[in-house]
Amino acid sequence: MSRSLRRGAIAATALVISIASLTACGAGNDAQTLGIKPDTAGATVGKLKVQNTLVITQPKADAEGPAVVSVTVFNDGPKAETLESVKVGSVQAELKPSKGSGPLTIPAGASLVLGGPGNATAELPDGVGETKGGDVQEVVLQFSESGEVKLKAIVVPATSYYAGFGPSGAPAPSGSPSGSPSGSPSGAASVSPSATPTGNVTPSAPAAGASHAAGGDGH
Repeated sequence: MSRSLRRGAIAATALVISIASLTACGAGNDAQTLGIKPDTAGATVGKLKVQNTLVITQPKADAEGPAVVSVTVFNDGPKAETLESVKVGSVQAELKPSKGSGPLTIPAGASLVLGGPGNATAELPDGVGETKGGDVQEVVLQFSESGEVKLKAIVVPATSYYAGFGPSGAPAPSGSPSGSPSGSPSGAASVSPSATPTGNVTPSAPAAGASHAAGGDGH
């Protein structure tokens, strides 16, 4: 290749790189636009690695309802461990396995995932108080062998990427169909056909009147 052609190829390559850089900058720093998840809390204790720790609330900021802790725990040790408790601040989470009941076990050489379809859950029934997306909460995990792990986890709403990892369901609307059918037919059909003939005049009364009239005609 001649020197002039080589220079042209280098210039063209530089132009492509500069355009690609400008395009990336034009997308902005929004994590959702770039498809990048926010930083998540992680820690290592003993043979356990705790990663991707988040507190996920209701989709709307002003909505009341439960929240959940989403976390993945890897066990690189030779023995199984049990996740005994999860707390967010002073709020204790309710731990439920993916199937049935019993403790949340992290087998040796395997992992435990909290949150998401088909996984175990750590639910905070009353939410986490006055929090909003972007806030940070202290999450404390207690393990059977490795002890306590404390992390600072970001609070995110159950929208976008986290929609499938949020609380199982929002509370039902209050008072919608609760009192609708009550009292509707009461009293409408209270007068049944059984009471209709109760006040009818029996033949005994006109019989007496007829006999009196007959006596008068005799006079």
